[in-house]
Amino acid sequence: MGSVTKTAAPAPSAIEVRGLYKSYRDQAVLEDVNLSVRPGEVYALTGPNGAGKTTLIRTLTGLAFPTKGQVFLMGRNVHDDGPRARANLGAVVEAPARFYPQFTGTQNLTMHARLAAMAPTKGRQIGRDRIREVLALLELTRMADRKVGEFSLGQRQRLGVAAAILADPKVLILDEPTSGLDPLGINLIHRIVTSLATSGCAVILSTHHLREIATYAHTVGILTAGRMVDHVDLRSRKAAYRFRVDDPVGAAEVLEALPFVRRATARPPFAVAHLGGEARVPEALAALISGGVRVYEAAPDHFDLYEYYRERVEQS
Repeated sequence: MGSVTKTAAPAPSAIEVRGLYKSYRDQAVLEDVNLSVRPGEVYALTGPNGAGKTTLIRTLTGLAFPTKGQVFLMGRNVHDDGPRARANLGAVVEAPARFYPQFTGTQNLTMHARLAAMAPTKGRQIGRDRIREVLALLELTRMADRKVGEFSLGQRQRLGVAAAILADPKVLILDEPTSGLDPLGINLIHRIVTSLATSGCAVILSTHHLREIATYAHTVGILTAGRMVDHVDLRSRKAAYRFRVDDPVGAAEVLEALPFVRRATARPPFAVAHLGGEARVPEALAALISGGVRVYEAAPDHFDLYEYYRERVEQS
């Protein structure tokens, strides 16, 4: 008998939203929202003001209850099994996060640590070393013993992220985490989010900064008037290459026939193909030349998330 190759099952979602509706009185705020975020994925939620992003974030974290639908964090229903579902959650909702202004940054994080230790299934105490570690990570060491009332907006924003990651969450949800930050602070948050995702944390963040998150997010969800109108897989978009050719339609047909090409289209004077990686470019060029297509240029086809977002919102 021949051997059977077993395909590994996909990892379960860390965050899953099924058929979510939310209404206030007779006003629909969210309508049939579905999304899934796997461990290690950065999911950026964007949309116009009033689209329902903060309501969705509040519902994901259990701060608001849905009119209909379900939200699961690490397989647990956040509204039916709230404390256990939120035991793996770190979040900043409606930033900047609120702290006791009369206490220092260290004292505020110590209080957060005590609350985290009381959560079901958490099972570990958060000590002073971890508090110092996250303060250093968010570049707040020199402010550690200053009262939060003396913090700038950006420093309070970073302290909120420090509190959210204090307990090493498996799920991190951030509402506008870079609001009020200078460029260095924005880059700092980006590095931290990327590092957490690399270690297996699932991240959802809401943002208006499309060109920034396009550099490190894996997926972008576009929410408009309470409806999720698109989920954009940025990983596949980054694998696209364009070939300036004499016959874009013929070139697209040649490329489409290659086994490693996921999709090819004509966009005169280019043929654009999703190759799966840079290593496939020489093979694609060889196929085009063999097919009688004259190639003048080959380059990555940079995806403009802002332009795509603008078009999708205008169409909705």
